[in-house]
Amino acid sequence: MRRHFLQLIAIALALPLSSGAGKGAPENPLLGIMQRELQRNFELLKKEPVPPYFMSYVVHDVRSTRISTSFGALVSSYDTRDRTLDVDVRVGDYDLDNTRQIRGDALSSISGFSRISLPLTDDDKATRAVLWRVTDRRFKQAIERLTKVKTNIVAKVKEESPAADFSRESPETYQAKPVSYAPSLREWEQKLRRISAPFAQNPLIFRGDASLSAQADNRYFVSSEGTQLLTGQTVCRLAVSAVTKATDGMELPLYASYFSTTLDGLPKEEQILADVREMIDLLDKLRAAPVVDPYTGPAILSGRAGGVFFHEIFGHRVEGHRQKNTEDAQTFTKKVGQQILSPFISVLFDPTLQRLGNVELSGNYLYDDEGVKARRVVVVEKGILKTFLMSRSPLANFPVSNGHGRCQPGYKPVSRQSNLVVESSEAVPYDKLMEMLKEECRKQNKPFGLLFQNIEGGFTFTGRTIPNAFNVLPNVVFRIYTDGRAPELVRGVDLIGTPLTTIAKIVKTGDRPDTFNGICGAESGGVPVSASSPALLISEVEVQKKAKSDEPLPILPAPGSKTGSGPTF
Repeated sequence: MRRHFLQLIAIALALPLSSGAGKGAPENPLLGIMQRELQRNFELLKKEPVPPYFMSYVVHDVRSTRISTSFGALVSSYDTRDRTLDVDVRVGDYDLDNTRQIRGDALSSISGFSRISLPLTDDDKATRAVLWRVTDRRFKQAIERLTKVKTNIVAKVKEESPAADFSRESPETYQAKPVSYAPSLREWEQKLRRISAPFAQNPLIFRGDASLSAQADNRYFVSSEGTQLLTGQTVCRLAVSAVTKATDGMELPLYASYFSTTLDGLPKEEQILADVREMIDLLDKLRAAPVVDPYTGPAILSGRAGGVFFHEIFGHRVEGHRQKNTEDAQTFTKKVGQQILSPFISVLFDPTLQRLGNVELSGNYLYDDEGVKARRVVVVEKGILKTFLMSRSPLANFPVSNGHGRCQPGYKPVSRQSNLVVESSEAVPYDKLMEMLKEECRKQNKPFGLLFQNIEGGFTFTGRTIPNAFNVLPNVVFRIYTDGRAPELVRGVDLIGTPLTTIAKIVKTGDRPDTFNGICGAESGGVPVSASSPALLISEVEVQKKAKSDEPLPILPAPGSKTGSGPTF
């Protein structure tokens, strides 16, 4: 079973790279240590009966700050720094190596998580000792697995579309200036307390939190092919969340997140407090809103909802490594060159984009996690599937990477999404789109359609064993009536379906894109992504009731619920 999920709230998101010195810069001490030890170990291991043909070292030097508050009180505050190492050793050759899938053994394809600590100082002996020990262990593991791979090939049926295990790529050299930031912990602790304090004034809000995550990640990458990279990523993210509960036991969450590459780029406190007050008001309305029964019919997805929709039902299914995994459903594997979307829709992934309009994009990077330069990839052009998102795991007709090998530190890279952008050549203004929704409802004899205005995330399954379905998780939904009644806020809705059926029913789009920034979780851990789309008019969607608890509302009144005033700072 393969489940992939997209979250709005996350501890840290990777963001645009700092400008750097590039080629010709003085050698960084840690980069030099890594390169010399890799060369020494590679040359020695080449003398073994089964030598390595590729090796790489990746070090992440990360400073992280996390501050959390709840109902105006400080919950946690910390500032940490660590260095972690990942070592890749490949034996065999580019065509067949130890990383090939062992068919029939589902656990063999799970990369697992490996967190190896390095000294925080550029101590030559201490750092090389860790590199040496881990390289030796990885080499032994690679030899053992290559034997299993070769046995598996003999014992199983011939692969349908055999491809090499590793692509040949040109080495890259780039050295940026390491990134950093300087938060004032005391100042941010007080600000976050003030932001979360209004939630304490409402006795029916059971969780009211505000948090700040800041991270500076300096990545060092060297390989036996000659790649040497030093890239820096910074992120600052402020998140606000609140949860209330309806009388039937259903929990009702709302989220707001703010995203920038700098602390100064986050919104002013006054704006965030205004959003908090709107959130409190909307939570009151949601408690009283009716629950939507299971429904099929027309709907509009806002740009944010449309972005998550495309991320879940489409994006995961064009990740290249899934096309060669025998346990995956391979929805689009044999559809290259075919019409899979309406002719007015194109879909691209562009990790080189730092922003779309005035919104920063979290799926931005300069080099992917395999040292390949990022690039713009048009996956669907005018409805026709052109290519897949490629890491260094080739396909028969796509032998090289297009810069989408990605992973969370500690995992092995696979092909993953970056900045997804949906483009439309038949866009209409929002008011016109709303009229088209009502007209579609009349055609289908439906008294109302649905408007999915906001969304918290979603997940999908891409494996063969269980139904190939998706579930997008909206939290602000309206009924749009055809008889002129005002839109009606409803609750308890999950947007579900299967990909091929649903994407074929997009009939028109709005003319203004909106963006969802989040963390996508899959085999290679959580990676930062964005999904941008105009509003989508879909002729038929299916919704089901959201899960709910049977636990009733609290018997005891909330502390201080009659005071009507919260704390001051």
